[in-house]
Amino acid sequence: MRDICIVGAGVAGLSAAIFTARADLETLVVDGGESILARNASLENYPGFPDGVDARRYLQAVREQAVAAGATVESGRVVGVTRRTEGRQGVRLRVELGGVGGDGEGETTGGGESGGETTVEGDDGSVGDDRSEVIETRRLIAASWPDSDYLRALDVERIKRGSKQFLAVGQGGRTAVDGVYGAGRLAGQPHQTVVAAGHGARVGLAAIHDADVAFYHDWVTPEGYFTGRGREIPPGCEEIDDGERRRRDERARETIVDRFAEPLGAEPTMHPSVDGE
Repeated sequence: MRDICIVGAGVAGLSAAIFTARADLETLVVDGGESILARNASLENYPGFPDGVDARRYLQAVREQAVAAGATVESGRVVGVTRRTEGRQGVRLRVELGGVGGDGEGETTGGGESGGETTVEGDDGSVGDDRSEVIETRRLIAASWPDSDYLRALDVERIKRGSKQFLAVGQGGRTAVDGVYGAGRLAGQPHQTVVAAGHGARVGLAAIHDADVAFYHDWVTPEGYFTGRGREIPPGCEEIDDGERRRRDERARETIVDRFAEPLGAEPTMHPSVDGE
């Protein structure tokens, strides 16, 4: 069983995955298709990029960071979520596998195989033609804007605004259903990348807290920051010496130069109503 399953591989979902994976929670991200951020022509209000950044390049970098942290990203579409057998924690997701992920390849990236119970079934439990997979998870983060229909069987409260449905969430993105969270735009957050990233991180931290694992902060400090005061290094933290700090800085600069050396070939995705004209 997974510790965390995140539905949606946009900014909010991937940001949550970075935190949960770094806290050593087994994290699966189900990528149901291209993030709406891919429609952005130039991302120009995200801190740290004075002249802006290509939105698709940014999405690629966040995805790579989630995988590097230990998350698995699998292409697929969640078509239903049900509770596990009464008295057992967590939920079961039925996922139609492959062919819809944002990378266009329908592949699994990250921590190996999906690890779920593989089955072929219809919504009524009958055998079907399409390969699907049942995944069990202790906690579910829904970050799949604008899709939330798969949560109907759990009776997660949704709020209708015009033609859209938002999840009713409280602090940390928690819904009224234990172990189910909403993140990003689906949780009613503003349609801004930096907000989605921050909210996804906050929801990830809430899931870590609720999982009751040993965790203080996700923080890399100079050597002696804690131990120099006679303290043990808290869970989730790390002390590194100056040599390691320099090695990490060098690796980070090399990665950035490599990723930004050439223009990205991908073009922004036009709004579907325009393409349909």
